[in-house]
Amino acid sequence: MHRLALILLIATLGLSGLFAAAPQMSVTEIRPGMVGIGRTVFEGTRVEEFKVKILGVIENVIGTHRNLILARLEGGPLANTGVIAGMSGSPVYVDGRLIGAVSYALGSFSKEPIAGITPIEEMTDATAMSAAARPRAARVQLDFPLTREDLTAAFRRALDWNRPFADRPNDAHLVGVSGSIGIGGLADDQLGTLLRPIATPLVMSGFEPDLADLLGSAFRDHGFIPTGGSARGVAGGEMPFDGPLKPGDAIGVNFLTGDLELGATGTVTHIDGDRVYAFGHPMYNLGPTEFPMTRAYVYTVLPSLFSSLKLSTTGDVIGTFLQDRATAIAGRLGPGPRMIPITLTLESQRGAPHTFHFGVVNDQLFTPLMTYAAILDTLGSYERQNGVATYSVHGKAMLKKHDDITFDNLFAGDTASAGAAAYMVSPVTYLLGNDFEKVDIEGLEFTISSSEEPKTATLQRIWLDDPRPRAGRMAPLKVSLRTFRGEEVVRTLPVSIPANASGMLSILVSDGSRLAQAEQREARLPQQLRDVSQMIRALNKGRRNNTLYIKLLGSEDGAVINGETLSSLPPSVLAVLEADRNGGTFIPLRTATLGEWELPTEHAVSGSRTLTITVSPN
Repeated sequence: MHRLALILLIATLGLSGLFAAAPQMSVTEIRPGMVGIGRTVFEGTRVEEFKVKILGVIENVIGTHRNLILARLEGGPLANTGVIAGMSGSPVYVDGRLIGAVSYALGSFSKEPIAGITPIEEMTDATAMSAAARPRAARVQLDFPLTREDLTAAFRRALDWNRPFADRPNDAHLVGVSGSIGIGGLADDQLGTLLRPIATPLVMSGFEPDLADLLGSAFRDHGFIPTGGSARGVAGGEMPFDGPLKPGDAIGVNFLTGDLELGATGTVTHIDGDRVYAFGHPMYNLGPTEFPMTRAYVYTVLPSLFSSLKLSTTGDVIGTFLQDRATAIAGRLGPGPRMIPITLTLESQRGAPHTFHFGVVNDQLFTPLMTYAAILDTLGSYERQNGVATYSVHGKAMLKKHDDITFDNLFAGDTASAGAAAYMVSPVTYLLGNDFEKVDIEGLEFTISSSEEPKTATLQRIWLDDPRPRAGRMAPLKVSLRTFRGEEVVRTLPVSIPANASGMLSILVSDGSRLAQAEQREARLPQQLRDVSQMIRALNKGRRNNTLYIKLLGSEDGAVINGETLSSLPPSVLAVLEADRNGGTFIPLRTATLGEWELPTEHAVSGSRTLTITVSPN
C-alpha cells in the first residue's frame, strides 16, 4: 500500500520538480577564485558536470544594475569548442548553492571558454509571472510578401528596443579583481562590450531550402543558429529522459508544430515548484508570452570556429513559457498553451488532394510569420514557388466573439504562391495588431486549387453600343479582355441607369487592387475604422483579383461617416453633418456612386478604364 501511494504521489507530481530546489547565492557574495560546477547536456539527455572558475563580476553589462559573473569553463568538450550554443541556462553552483546561469560568451570565432553567468536573483526577479500587456515598442509590422531584407528589418524594428548587452567600454565595469585577468591580451574594460548572449539553436524541420534560408538568415541576425532535426527521428519517437525535468536538462520552445516544426533549444537553470527558469538571457525579449515548453534532445556537439553548437531538437510539450525577459525566459510546468490550428488542403490537376495540419503560437509577431512560412513552404514543396502558376484560394479564419473572415480569391503569374500566402496572412496580421481589443483566432482553414496555366488577363477597352442611354433603362456595357495567350474575351454586363439621372455620368471599370487604392485615397477608410467588427466587415468586402468592379458615378456629393460610405446625400443633410462633427468622423466625397456591379471572370485581371456617357431623359 505504501509503495502504491508513493507511485501515485510521483504520478501526481509528474514534472513539477521532485528534487528540492538548491539554495541560492547572491551576486554580492561572489569572489574571484571561487570554484564551482556547472551542469548541462552535451549528448542525448544525460546531464554532465563541468568546472567553473570565477574571475569576477561585471556591473551594468546588460543594463543599469544588471550584472554578469565572469568565469572560465573547463571540462567535457569545452577546451575544444569554447562556450557552446545551446548551453544558455546551464546552472552553476558554488558550494552547493546556485549562483546563476551560463548565458554570455565572447562572441563568434572565440574558442576561449570564457562565459558570463546571469545571477539567479536577477533571473527570478525579472520573470515574475505578470500578465501585463506587451509594450507597444515590441509590436511589429510585417509586410507580405516577405523578402529577406524586409523580414530582417522587421525583426530589427520590433526586437532591438531592449538590447541585452553593453555597447561601450564605460557601460560595464569589472569589479572584485586585483590586476588584469589576462584574456587573449584584452583589457579588462573591453570584456563587457565583447560579451554577447550565447547563440540559441533554432530547430527547423521539414522546410524547403529557399524558405529555410530566408527565415534562418533573419533569425541568425538576432542570436539564433538554424539547424535541422526532428524528435520523431530519435529512438523511434521515444526519447529516454532521465526522470522528471531538472536543472541542466535541455529544454525547448516551439513556435510552429505539426507537418512543419520550428523552435529553439537551451538549458534549464532552476525549478521552483512548477516554475521553470531557463536561458539566462532573452529569447526575443517579448515580455509576456504563451509559447509551448518542451523537452529537448541533444544529438551531439558540433565544434566550430564560428560558433560551436548543440545539434538538438524539441520534444513533448511539458508546460508553457509565460515570460521572455532580458535575463531569462520562464514558465510553468503542466499543460501547454492553446496553439492556433491551421488546416491547409491542396487540390491539384496532377493528383489526389493533400491535407496538412499545423499549430502556430498565439502571438502578434510569430502567428503571422509562422502561418506565412507554413503556407509558402507547403506551396513551394508540393506546387510551384517560382514560375508561372495559378492558385484559387478559399477558406475562413474563425474568431472568438466575432464573425468569420472569409477568403475567396485567385492569384496567377510568376509570384502567385507568395501572393496567395500573403493574402491568407495579411488579415491575421491586421487584426492581431489592432488598437481596439485583443482578438482571439480559433482556427484557420484553407483550400487551394492549383494550375500550372497562368490564368491572367488585361482589361483592354469598354464601350456602350448606344452612346446616349436613356434614364430608367438598362444599357449593355461591353468589356474586352486580352488573356495571357493573346485571346480576346468580350463580356457584356447590363448597367441600370437611374430614372432621375441626367447629363454627364461616368462608368468606371477597374480591377480590385486599383479600385481599392482609389477608394482609400479618396475616403481614407483604414484610418476611419472604429472597432474590430468594422475591420472584419472591411476585410470581408475586400476586392478579388478575378473580378472586375463597375461603378456608375455622378457629380452629386457624398460622404464617409464613421468609416461608412454614403452616396448622393442632399445638400441640406451634408451641411448639417459637416457643421456638427460631434457625431463622429466626416469626410466629404467629390463624386456619388449611383450604381455598383461585379463581373466575375476566370482570370486574374488587371487594368482600369473610364467611360463618360450622356444620359438622355426618359
